[in-house]
Amino acid sequence: MVNLTLLSQIISKLDRSKFSKVVNERETDKHNKGYNSWTQLVSMLFCQFAKSQSVRDISNGLRSATGNLNHLGIQKAPSKSSISYQNKNRDNNLFKDYYYQLLESLGQQAGFKQVKFKIKSKIFLLDSTTISLSLSLFDWAKYKTAKGAVKMHTLLDYDGNLPAYINITDGKTADNKGAYGIPLLKGSVIVADRFYNDFPLLNIWDSNGVSFVVRHKENLLFKSIKENPLPENRHQHILKDEIIELTGVQSTGKYPNKLRRVTIWDDKNQQVIELITNQFKWTANTIGELYKSRWQIEIFFREIKQLLHIKSFKGTSENAVMIQIWTAMITILILKALKAMAIYGWHLSNLVAFIRLNLFVKINLQQWVDKPFEDSELSPHQNQLQGVLF
Repeated sequence: MVNLTLLSQIISKLDRSKFSKVVNERETDKHNKGYNSWTQLVSMLFCQFAKSQSVRDISNGLRSATGNLNHLGIQKAPSKSSISYQNKNRDNNLFKDYYYQLLESLGQQAGFKQVKFKIKSKIFLLDSTTISLSLSLFDWAKYKTAKGAVKMHTLLDYDGNLPAYINITDGKTADNKGAYGIPLLKGSVIVADRFYNDFPLLNIWDSNGVSFVVRHKENLLFKSIKENPLPENRHQHILKDEIIELTGVQSTGKYPNKLRRVTIWDDKNQQVIELITNQFKWTANTIGELYKSRWQIEIFFREIKQLLHIKSFKGTSENAVMIQIWTAMITILILKALKAMAIYGWHLSNLVAFIRLNLFVKINLQQWVDKPFEDSELSPHQNQLQGVLF
């Protein structure tokens, strides 16, 4: 029989040595008096998996697992006051750094690779989502006169649909302004909506060897230099493929190079979509399909808002909000890793619900994700050891 709860087995797959390294670098356990950084991580992951409604729920939920706390790597269940205090005061960059540490190792898993485009470029999808907050409680989260918010500017890796970079700002920050700090990988392609039709930004990308596919604004001023022939027998949704130069007084100075303009018909939404790109070699259909893939980031935003605790927060300080967001990102990373390693074809929503129902059930994790509706009892001779996944 398995002697570890499902939650314990999930937590045991986190690389604690990497976490300890980040803790030492950030010195987040300096002057620690019991509620250390690892206990806080476990507490906030429990909050996400169990969808706890308050810090009291987190404390009581972990207290109910008294006999299994040592398997989680913690000595005792934290009090609600300890959780609240450390969420307010412990550096949230600890959890941000650990997310990127996990993402680096997780990206090597073959199950996360999508094969749709024949191009060799790494594909990133760029967009932002707004998380509404009460301005009376979160007075630091400036947005509108009577409404607060934070905005997640997210660069999503097409392979695995996980954020390669997140910039969290107040709700007033424009999408294009929040994108200036994103890391640029030479040879990659960034796909974005019209809110990123910012020519100084596009010029930075182009200067760094990054391709882009961006929906352009309706008031774009340009002249056509050359019109490329359209395919005769297929891809009838391609309406125009041309090489252009900008003619606007300001835009010409901000982006002096030629651009390619591809116009496609979106049959689903019955509309014309006009795209600009600095990539002249790919087919017009590839350009259109790349833009179509941008909807993956909308799906990602929907997933985290529906499945995780990212709309109601356990603390009102900026630091507490950041900790909850970053531990939510760690949680979605874990969930997608479990989904990738499972034989069973999980929908993410079902996986979240099943884990929530079985957090403290003693059942073999791998057998459970592979065959959730079968008896997963192990033979006494089967190896019980869990390896490090991340």
